[in-house]
Amino acid sequence: MDSSRPTFRSLGVAAEIVDALETGGIDRAFAIQERTLPLALVGKDLIGQARTGMGKTLGFGIPMLDRLFDDAGITELDGTVRGLVVVPTRELCLQVAEDLAGAAVNLTAPVDAPAGDAVTRPLRITAIYGGVPFERQTAALADGTDLVVGTPGRLLDLSRQKLLDLSHVEILVLDEADEMLDQGFLDDVKAIMAQTAPHRQTMLFSATMPGPIVALTRSFMERPVRVRADNSAAQATHATTRQIVFQSHRLDRVSVLARILQTPGRGRTIVFVRTKRQAAMVAEDLAGLGFRVGAVHGDMRQNDRERSLDAFRDGSVDIMVATDVAARGIDVEDVTHVINYQVPEDDKTYVHRIGRTGRAGNSGVAVTLVDWDDLTRWQAIDDALHLGHPDPPRWFSSSPEFLAEFDLPENISDRVGRGIRVQGSAAATAPARREPRRPSNPSGHSGPSGRSRQ
Repeated sequence: MDSSRPTFRSLGVAAEIVDALETGGIDRAFAIQERTLPLALVGKDLIGQARTGMGKTLGFGIPMLDRLFDDAGITELDGTVRGLVVVPTRELCLQVAEDLAGAAVNLTAPVDAPAGDAVTRPLRITAIYGGVPFERQTAALADGTDLVVGTPGRLLDLSRQKLLDLSHVEILVLDEADEMLDQGFLDDVKAIMAQTAPHRQTMLFSATMPGPIVALTRSFMERPVRVRADNSAAQATHATTRQIVFQSHRLDRVSVLARILQTPGRGRTIVFVRTKRQAAMVAEDLAGLGFRVGAVHGDMRQNDRERSLDAFRDGSVDIMVATDVAARGIDVEDVTHVINYQVPEDDKTYVHRIGRTGRAGNSGVAVTLVDWDDLTRWQAIDDALHLGHPDPPRWFSSSPEFLAEFDLPENISDRVGRGIRVQGSAAATAPARREPRRPSNPSGHSGPSGRSRQ
């Protein structure tokens, strides 16, 4: 990490947290952390704006843990929920809870004991999310927990059943607020915020700031300070990420993808698609060509998604085909490539997607394949983000320019080995099996694949 960045110790973070972070190889702050910590540690409300992968989790997590652990302004921990982080998806919930738990390994809370005895217990963090049975989560709440990370729907479910009391929450974080707006959670978020303690610290983090989110900050925050890790819309995407954009015919798309995946030096790669069925089909196509690939999408149960994501995290597969919502759980720092199989819906989705690479100071590559009839959508994204690629070139999988861009030989084939099965959960390919599929020829070739995937 850049040695010019301040250490967490120099920023006044509790030694117990600093030691835990240093054990995990983290000792210096990213820009968003450097700017938020001095404010958040003293209890100020703040709005943090930074793209995905810039360290937002520790930007709010460190001061939250620090204040819960040792701040006279916070009621002493007694197993009542004092801290709450609201996130849009199950996957992000698990990731945030894991990151906070890692930073909190040395933190303790007092336990009632006979006079004179100093007895403590570990600070407790509980993840609350849907798609799984209630019992384990309700048991954790019944035993007492200090900090909850949760998704809006499950938080409200437990609150309505009187199993979760939010009235004592003194530190509240909304993470990826714009994503919660997109998923229709805004009313749920308002209902949750209304249940928390009236005199609380509120932190909101978001990659973009649409009007309804700005209105939310005015209604529920007290003189918030706005902190940005980027200086302009032109920097909404990673400076360390090389962005490649070209027009690709849909009939040639699988061949183009298969060859990009043979780029020298390619590591973990995420391929973004629009639909659940497309995720299943693209994963099957790549597995048929010999690639180690998995898939995550909305038709998979939580346990099935985790099985596929674990395969990606542990290296069993190096390619993950994902829809946008499912990909929220893919929080891996060493993703070298992100490939947009088609143009994303809008500029915000583009920023979130390519934020999966070029993280933590690493370099990355983001490739966007533009359908010939989808050029207008791309030009709107390009204009909004000032990317400078309004008229991307037209390349086929055998075009000399395409091969040169990705440092590929002229005799390259689509196939890299014998056909294998998609890794992880069998549910990953379920949507593709529901409808008859067109005949396909998975053998390597240099022309269009002859298959439509849209």
